[in-house]
Amino acid sequence: MILSVVIPIYNEEEALPYLLPALRKVLMEMPCTYEIVFVNDGSRDRSPELLERVAAEDVRVKVVSFSRNFGHQAAITAGMDFALGDAVVVMDADLQDPPEILKQMVEYFEQGYDVVSAQRVSRKTDSYFKRFTAAGFYWVMRHMVDSRLVPEVGDFRLFSREALIAICAFREQHRFMRGLVAWLGLKEAIVPFERQSRIAGETKYPLIKMLRFAWTAISSFSALPLRISMILGLVFCFAAFLYLAYSIYAALVLHAVVPGWASLVVLQCFFSGVTLFVLGLVGDYVAKIFEETKFRPLYVVNNAFNVVSRGERIERAVILNRCLEGFRAQVPQSGRHHC
Repeated sequence: MILSVVIPIYNEEEALPYLLPALRKVLMEMPCTYEIVFVNDGSRDRSPELLERVAAEDVRVKVVSFSRNFGHQAAITAGMDFALGDAVVVMDADLQDPPEILKQMVEYFEQGYDVVSAQRVSRKTDSYFKRFTAAGFYWVMRHMVDSRLVPEVGDFRLFSREALIAICAFREQHRFMRGLVAWLGLKEAIVPFERQSRIAGETKYPLIKMLRFAWTAISSFSALPLRISMILGLVFCFAAFLYLAYSIYAALVLHAVVPGWASLVVLQCFFSGVTLFVLGLVGDYVAKIFEETKFRPLYVVNNAFNVVSRGERIERAVILNRCLEGFRAQVPQSGRHHC
C-alpha cells in the first residue's frame, strides 16, 4: 500500500531539520511505500527553499506551494487533493504530533477503520489559559454544536482512501475539518498520545488566530450564535415588558416618573448595544453566504515538485500552467494490501 503523509507548512524553517529525520526514521521502519506531501502555505521564511532542496534529492517528497497564505485548513485540503496514498495522514510540522504513533494508526486502518484520530491525553506543555480555553471550546462544540465531535482531537488523523474522497467532496470556503469528519460519521478509532512541546520555532496559532479559528468553527458549522441571539432577544423583550409594568406602577401609584430618567438612558444604551451586536452577528453570516456564492477557489498553486496527477479535476482550485510541467503522467501502483 501507499501511505501519504500530508504536512502543512507556514514559516517552519526551524522545525523542518528536526521533522524530516524523525519522520523518515519511522516511515523507513514501516513495510509500506510512502510519500510526504508538504503544502507550503505562503511561507515568508526559508521553508520553501528547504522543501525544494529536499524534493530534489528524494522523489518521495512532494511539495505544493501556494501563491499566498490561504490558511491551515486550505493547506490540509490541498494536501488531501494531491495525496495518492491508500491511507493519508495529516499532521503538523512542529513534532507535537509524534510520528511514532503512525504504526499504530496504520494497524487500525488495516483492521478496517476509515478514520484513525490521535487524541491528546494531556496538555502539560500548554499554558493554563490555553488548556482552559481549549476545554471550553470542545465543551461548547460537543454540547451545543455536534455531540459526535471527539474532545482533544485536532487535525492529526489518518484517512482511508474512501474517507478521503468523502472529505474532499466538501468544498466550502470556511472549513472546519474536524467538524466535517464528525459530520460524516465514518468508522473511527482513537489513538491516545502525550502532546509534546514544539521542537523549534514559535506557534503559528497566537491568541487572536485561535479565537478566529474557534469562531469560524462555530459559525461555519452551526447556526448556534443565531439561536442564542434569538433567545437573548426573547429574554430582553421579557425584561422590557417587566420594566414597562414597573413604569406604569411608578407613574400611577408611586408618582415617581422623573427619577426614572437615569434608568431610561441606561436601558436605551443597553438595548442599542444588543441590537447592534445581533445585527453584526447576522451580518457575519450574510458575509459568509456572500463569500460562498462567489464560488472562489480554495487555494492557488503556483509551484509544485514531484507531484503526480491522478487525472482528476480538482474542484475550486487554481493550478497555474507552469506547475503542470512538474506533474508526471504515471501514477505509482498501489494496492489495498497490508503493510
